[in-house]
Amino acid sequence: MKNSLETRLGIFAVLVVIAALLIMETLGGVGFFQRGYHLSALFDTVQELKAGDSVKMAGVEVGHVEKITLETTKVNKVRVMMKLNSGTVVKTDSQAAIRFTGLMGQNFVAIDFGSPDAPQAVDGAVLATVEQPDLNAIMAKLNDAATGIQNLTKSFTGDTINNLLGPLTDLIRQNSGHLSATISNVEAISGQIASGQGTVGKLIYTDTLYSSAMDTVSNLQETVAAARQVVNGVNEGRGTIGKLVTDETLYHATTASMTNLNQILQKVNQGQGSIGKLVNDQDLYKNAKLTLQKVDKAADSLEDQGPLSVLGIVASNLGL
Repeated sequence: MKNSLETRLGIFAVLVVIAALLIMETLGGVGFFQRGYHLSALFDTVQELKAGDSVKMAGVEVGHVEKITLETTKVNKVRVMMKLNSGTVVKTDSQAAIRFTGLMGQNFVAIDFGSPDAPQAVDGAVLATVEQPDLNAIMAKLNDAATGIQNLTKSFTGDTINNLLGPLTDLIRQNSGHLSATISNVEAISGQIASGQGTVGKLIYTDTLYSSAMDTVSNLQETVAAARQVVNGVNEGRGTIGKLVTDETLYHATTASMTNLNQILQKVNQGQGSIGKLVNDQDLYKNAKLTLQKVDKAADSLEDQGPLSVLGIVASNLGL
């Protein structure tokens, strides 16, 4: 009887331990019986992350946080040890970040996919991290901003507003007559424009300017069409200009004329022909110069003698 009771108590204790482990596995996500591998990441702060929180990739749970420890020997960091399920592929360049599911939600570690060509991280590897803004710091900054806005609104008391707007109010009050006259003039001018009076009113409400502009555009279009016809006629070789542009006969005749002119100029430069000799013969130039000098002297001698002497010289030369 004694042995039977002890045996039953031992079996009951073992069953309680097994049930406790199963409950912890189901509710706490500790994962004593799950096969997998470990990865870690170093953060400046883990915010409200705790052991047992989920590790997710693209929103899918792939493991859990196993342990959180402080690293103060070499760097002041917080090491988060994660256990990932077997078959979960994490790249060596994947990055871990602490995120939360809402303002008051549970924190978890998010791991991105990394590069497709990067090797797979092995057991014990340390992942790079991306620090997220601290929610408490953000709320503190929002609180400070709200306090500053509140203090600013308190500073705008009635007396302060009067000090700011008082000079403007006095200016309007002192110039109320001028402002009223200006507003009346603007109203009168706008009324005249609305009724089509004056240059601006006519420009806005009269169709004359529009008609003139349309006529100008029509004339311009007709001019462009006529010019296009002229250009087409020239391209087709019609008319004098068209023949000059497209007829190759004129080109060949001009080329031949230029060739002949070039040959003539070359002969003149070489002293060939009468013109060439006249241009290049220095003796002819000297003879012509002497002749002109003799004619000039003869004219001077005839000018000095009287008319009868001139007639006698002419008669003697004629043999009379």
